[in-house]
Amino acid sequence: MAPAPRTPTAPTYSATGPVSLAPQGAPQPVGRRRRRKPGSLLDARVLLTSLPEALRKLHPRALATKPVLFVVACGSLLTTLAALLAPSVFTWLISCWLWLTVIFANLAEAVAEGRGRAQAASLRKARTDISARRLRNNWRVGLDVHTAETETVPAADLQPFDFVVVQAGETIPADGDVVDGVAAVDESAVTGESAPVIRESGGDRSGVTGGTTVLSDRLVVRVTSRPGQSFLDRMIALVEGATRQRTPNEIALHILLAALTIVFILVVVTLQPMASYAGAAQSTTVLVALLVTLIPTTIGALLSAIGIAGMDRLIQRNVLAMSGRAVEAAGNINTLLLDKTGTITLGNREAVAFVPLPDADELQLADAAQLSSLADETPEGRSVVVLAKNAYGLREPSQGELQHAEYVDFSAHTRMSGVDLRWADAVGCAIRKGAAAQIIEWVTGRGGEVPAEARMFTDAIAASGGTPLLVAMHDAHGARVLGVIHLKDVIKDGIRERFAELRRMGIRTVMITGDNALTAKAIAQEAGVDDYLAEATPEDKLALITQEQEGGKLVAMTGDGTNDAPALAQADVGVAMNTGTSAAKEAGNMVDLDSNPTKLIEIVEIGKQLLITRGALTTFSITNDVAKYFAIIPAMFAGAYPGLADLNVMGLHSPTSAITSAIIFNALIIIALIPLALRGVRYTPASAHDLLRRNLTRYGLGGLLAPFLGIKLIDLLISPIPGLG
Repeated sequence: MAPAPRTPTAPTYSATGPVSLAPQGAPQPVGRRRRRKPGSLLDARVLLTSLPEALRKLHPRALATKPVLFVVACGSLLTTLAALLAPSVFTWLISCWLWLTVIFANLAEAVAEGRGRAQAASLRKARTDISARRLRNNWRVGLDVHTAETETVPAADLQPFDFVVVQAGETIPADGDVVDGVAAVDESAVTGESAPVIRESGGDRSGVTGGTTVLSDRLVVRVTSRPGQSFLDRMIALVEGATRQRTPNEIALHILLAALTIVFILVVVTLQPMASYAGAAQSTTVLVALLVTLIPTTIGALLSAIGIAGMDRLIQRNVLAMSGRAVEAAGNINTLLLDKTGTITLGNREAVAFVPLPDADELQLADAAQLSSLADETPEGRSVVVLAKNAYGLREPSQGELQHAEYVDFSAHTRMSGVDLRWADAVGCAIRKGAAAQIIEWVTGRGGEVPAEARMFTDAIAASGGTPLLVAMHDAHGARVLGVIHLKDVIKDGIRERFAELRRMGIRTVMITGDNALTAKAIAQEAGVDDYLAEATPEDKLALITQEQEGGKLVAMTGDGTNDAPALAQADVGVAMNTGTSAAKEAGNMVDLDSNPTKLIEIVEIGKQLLITRGALTTFSITNDVAKYFAIIPAMFAGAYPGLADLNVMGLHSPTSAITSAIIFNALIIIALIPLALRGVRYTPASAHDLLRRNLTRYGLGGLLAPFLGIKLIDLLISPIPGLG
C-alpha cells in the first residue's frame, strides 16, 4: 500500500523513558514579531511639525509642572530684561540661547507626543458615528434573535448590558462580549493585522471592540462600555498622552531635581554679596548663566520625553499600556508567570515518534496510526498523519480509495478515533487510536490482551513529559495493541536562551500549566524555567501572586479569560490578550493587541530599557555639568583671583566667550540627546551591578568628557564675534 519507509527519526525507548529524540517540523522561533514602524526619530519635518506645540508649552501653567525648565524660563526673562535695559552682544546671545534651551526641552516632549498623535489619527478613523440595532423588550440570552424586535439608536446612546445585533458588513458599535453567534471579525482598525479573527459566544474569545467590522454571519453583543469610555477611546487618549500620569520613579526624580534647583538658587543668590565684597560683583546675565549650568537642565528637559517614548515603544509592538506606571513596573519585575501553552510551547502537541511493540512492525504501526487519524480533526490527530507521511512516506488515501471504510470520529467522550475496513470477500479489520485507558478497554473488551510493554512504554513517555496514545487493531488475528504514538509539547525555538537572559537579569520564571506534576516537571526542565505550578487553577494563580508579593517581589503575568481577571488585577503587570473577555481586559493594566503571550518577556525588556535610559541620561546630565564649571568659574572670578585662571584648562578665548560657549552647549546637547531619549538606550541582559558599571563608564565618563570638547569647539567658532573678545 505504501512505498518503502525512509529511516525514521524515532527515539529509542527503555523502561526509564526516551533516550534520544529528534522532533518533527520546525517550530516557530521566539521573537518573530510584527511591529508598527515608527519612522525617523528626528528629521526636519518632525521638528517643524512639533515646533508649534513646543512654543505653546511656553505657557507659564505648562512650565510650572517642570521645576527645572520653569527656573530656566524665569532666568531667560531676567536676561531679556537686562538686554533691553543695557544692550550688548553678550547679553542678547545669552538671552536667546536660554530661550532656545527652554524651547528645545519642550520640543523633546512635543516630538514624543507627536508620534503618539500620528498613531491616534489612524485610530480615530475607526471611531465613526454609527447606528446600532438594539434588541428591545428586555431580550435576554437564550431567546430567539430572529423573532426579537430591534430599534435603531446612535452608538453613543448605548449603555452597559444593552444587547445589539451586528450582521456581516456592519461595524460593531461598542465594546462588549458575544453572547450569541460566531463570526469572522476584521480588527485591523485596532491591531493593524489584516487577517480576520473568529469571535464566538462562550469561552475566552468572546470579547469584541467597538469600531471593528463583522465579515460573516451574525453576532449578538452585550455592551460592556459607557459612551466615551470604550477601548478605542482609551487607546486614543493614552497614545496622545492626554491621560499620561507620572510614574512613582519619575515623580521621585522630579522631586530630586526640584530640590537640587532650590539648593543651587540659594547658592547663586548668596554668591553675589560675597562676590561684591571681594570686588568681583557679577551681572544678572552672568548669575543666571551660572544657575542654568549648575542645575540639571539636560535630564529635566528629557524626562517627560523618556516616559512618553517608553509607552510609544510598547504601542509600536501592539501593546497598550494603561499607564506609564505599568511600563515602569515591568522594568522592576522579579517574578514572571508564564502559561505553558502558547508561551513556552507551540500551543498544540505534535506526534514525534511511533514506538512499535516487540511483535509489531514499525511500518504497520505507522500505517494504522495514519488510517485511524483520518477522522481526527484535532491538531494532534493531524500531526499523526503528517508524521506518517514525512517519516515513512505514507500518503493519505485518495477520495474513494477505501470504498467500504467507516470512519469513527474523535470525540472528547470516547477519547479515540479510528476506522472500520471491509473488503469484497467480507474480510475486514477495525483500527483504533486514542488515550491509553480507552484503547486498553477496547482491546480487552474484544477478547484481546495488552502486553506489559505497552504499559511500560506509555509510562516512559508520560515520565518524559510527553503524552502517549495507543494504536490497536482487531482483525483475523484478534484484538491487539500495535504500539504507541509519542505526542510531545514542542518547546519554542530560543525560549531556553530567553529564560537564561531573564535569569541573568535576576528575574525568576514560573511556568503555569494544567498538566500533572510529572509532565510539568519534564517540560520545565527542558524549557529551562526556574519553577512550575502544575494542575493550576485560577485560585492557585492568585495565591501564587499574593505569596510572591508578600515576599516583596513584583509579579507579571498574562491571561485572557474571565477566570484570569482576579489574578490579572492582583499582578503588578497584568497583560490581557485582546482576544480575551472584557473582564480580563478591564482587570489588566496592559492589553496585547496581537494576543501573543510570549510578548510578556519583551514587555519586561522594554520596561527595563525605560529605566536604563532614564538612569543613563541622568548620569550624563549630572556629569556633563563639571566641564561647565571649568568654563564659567574662572570666567567669573579670575579677575579678582588670578590663580583661578589655572582652571581654564580648555584655554577658552575670553570670559564672555567662555560663558556663552557653556550656555550654547547646554542648549545643543538637549537636541543631540532627543533621538536617544526616544529610541532608548540599547538593552542587553545583565545584572544590576553590570548595568551600573556600564552606565558610569559610558554615560558618566562620556558626560564628563563630551562638554570639554563641545565647549572648546563652540568657543573657537564664536570668539571672532565682536563683543565677545
